[in-house]
Parts: sequence; C-alpha cells; structure tokens
Amino acid sequence: MADRDASEPPGPAAAAELRDFLSKVPAPAAVGHRIVHSGPHLTGHTLIDARVRALLADVADLAPLHVTPALRVVDAARELLPDVPHVACFDTVFHKDLPAEARTYAVPERWRAEYGLRRYGFHGFSYSWALQRTVQALGRPVDNLQVVLVHMGGGCSACAVRNGRSVDTTMGLTPLEGLVMSRRSGSLDPGALLWLQRRHGLRTDELDDTLHRHSGLLGLSGTSGDTRDLVRARAEGDAAAALALATFTLSCRRGIASMAASLDRLDALVFTGEIGEDQPEVREEICSALTVLGVRGGLLVPELEHLMREGLRRIDQVGRGVPVLVVVTGETQQIAAETRRVLGV
Repeated sequence: MADRDASEPPGPAAAAELRDFLSKVPAPAAVGHRIVHSGPHLTGHTLIDARVRALLADVADLAPLHVTPALRVVDAARELLPDVPHVACFDTVFHKDLPAEARTYAVPERWRAEYGLRRYGFHGFSYSWALQRTVQALGRPVDNLQVVLVHMGGGCSACAVRNGRSVDTTMGLTPLEGLVMSRRSGSLDPGALLWLQRRHGLRTDELDDTLHRHSGLLGLSGTSGDTRDLVRARAEGDAAAALALATFTLSCRRGIASMAASLDRLDALVFTGEIGEDQPEVREEICSALTVLGVRGGLLVPELEHLMREGLRRIDQVGRGVPVLVVVTGETQQIAAETRRVLGV
C-alpha cells in the first residue's frame, strides 16, 4: 500500500499529480472518491456514471470547499483509469436516516419542498469508523449504545448516535453550520448576515469567503487556526489566543450537550479528528466543564505515538464518570470499506 498526502486542495495540476502517483504504485482495481455532499438525490454510496457526475456538479455549491476540488480528481481519475470502477462515497450517508425533527429547519414548507432546505450532516466516514472502534472498546453491542461523537479538525462537528443510528448532528445544509472551526465560523445569527448586507453592503461572495476561510479560530486569534499554535501563544500571554480557545471549547461543550439532549443516556463521549487526537489541553477543557452530563476532567494523556499505533485509547479515570475515548480518525479506511461494499467485494 502506498499513500501520498497533500496539504492543499486539488488544483489545475491534479491530473498530472495523479498520473505521477499512479506510475509508482500497483494498478488499482477500483477507486473510492470521498465526496462530502450527496445532495438530495443520492442517498447511498454509488458507482459514478454520467448521471451521478451531473448530480454531483449540481450540488457542488452546497460544499464549495470540498466538492469542487473533489470533482477535479474524479474527472482526472476517470480519464486516467477508464477501465476500473469509480465509487462516490458520501459523508452525508451516515446521517441519511436522521429523524424528521432533527433534519427539518423551521422555515416555510415552500423553502423545504421547492428549495430542498434541510439538515444533511457530515463527517460520516469519521463517525462510522469511530463508532465501530467504540463498540469494540466498550465491549457492548451497537444496538445498545448511546454515544456522542465529536470530530475536531479543520472542520468540527458533533453527532448523537443511538443504537447505531445517527439521530442528531450539529452541521446542517452545508458544512458551515455548527461548532466553531479552524477557519469556518460555525453557526451565526442569520440576522447578523442580513444586517451586514443591508447596513454595511457586504456582497455574497465576500460573506462566503470570510465565513469559510477567515473566521473560526483564525478570525478570533488573528494569527492561526491551529490549536497547537494557540495553546503555545496562550501560555505566552496572548489574550486573543486565549479568547479563541475559550470560545472554541465552549462551542464544543454546547454542541456535545445539545447532542446529548437527543439521547436517553450517555454511554460514552468520543473524540476523533486531528484536534481530538493530539490536543489534550482542548479535550481536558471541554470535559472538565461537562460535569452536568456526568463527564469528568482529569483525563489521561496517552503518548501520541502509542495512540496513533493502537488507534484507540480510553482516557477517563474509570469509575469516575462517563467513559471518554479518543479514536484515531479512519476516514480513508472507511472509504475503502464502503467502496468494497458497493462493489460486492
């Protein structure tokens, strides 16, 4: 197995980069593509054909940071590998059976029916993987487990899972809703956006760029969207970094508590994603202020190298409160599993 990671989204050189990669690895039997947003017409992972490709283009504006670059790779890969199956795997599928009350926005029926306004939810591969590992760690069947899963990385969200099914999540129609994120704002009073347009003349494209790329931890701190940088800056007396971290951890606690409201009980709290894995200060600040849910601070801090190797660690002090786990994100592995499943392998 070979891998290559890029820090930037695919650009115009995607085809050349992919061609170079394929020249150095064994010929693949199939390709699994992570597509963040399925839109309203695709409710399961599926083979990509002309119809599916057209449907994906139609929903690209719902997740422009993710779907548009992904489609560049889809097109390049299909051209370079025309004789193997290409499977679209969607982050939204994990949440496809959200209860009506969890997926519905309180807007007129016309907006919901004609425009398709609804909550979709994201980070589905991360949640699928984390749920499987949590079941193994706790030794309990998935159909008797109620947990809150929290994915914290460049994008952040929380999800309530009851008996193996997503029943609520913080992200909505787009991946911009919900928790404060690295560079994304998370939820914002919609009246504030209307006011910015009316009173200050901000254009739609300016709002879009600012909310997606210049807000969140970066917007609060003015220096970085990386919690590691902010933890160091706070220790050196940077007040803006301290505010950014305090706002972020409060946002996460709010999200976790709101997800717990969709459960009958809380059997475990599970952290995953890059921040969830390697930022013990953030985990501690979230959990130590969640005593109302039976979660306690004083968390164990596993060595990152050991955690990455094992893929899972329970970090609460057993017997003191709700179990708290860290699961190393396995989105790539989950995409591979879903691709095999679609192909019947």
